[in-house]
Amino acid sequence: MSGLDHRLEPEGAVRRFEVITGAMGRRRWSADDRARILEETLVPGAVVSEVARQHGLTPQQLFTWRREARKAAEAPAFVPAIVAPEPVLAEEAPAAPPRRKRRPQHRRVAAIEIDVAGVRVTIENGASPATIAAVLGVLKAGS
Repeated sequence: MSGLDHRLEPEGAVRRFEVITGAMGRRRWSADDRARILEETLVPGAVVSEVARQHGLTPQQLFTWRREARKAAEAPAFVPAIVAPEPVLAEEAPAAPPRRKRRPQHRRVAAIEIDVAGVRVTIENGASPATIAAVLGVLKAGS
């Protein structure tokens, strides 16, 4: 027996191989298929490599899909903005005639309202940029 006659597999063993015919190229997964496969990996006790093997994927590909889905979920979600008509300013009438002329006091309504996860923040006219930045920073950190 020469050194080239050694067999790595026992005689009669069956090996699985896949034949790709045509110019198919890479397989394209629809967003629905990806979502369905990703949901399978989130079931308690699921093993990602087993789910990947069941669908003909590599575990690395499935982990990449999971990472992309996580990043997409972290993207800020925007809510629709509602444009309201300019409010009418109410003037307060003085109780007694003043000795000198005063400018009428105007009552202002909120300039900006933000509703995040059931929390409504109202930013009045004249709020300092530092205060607004601090409030938005806290909201961002909490969501």
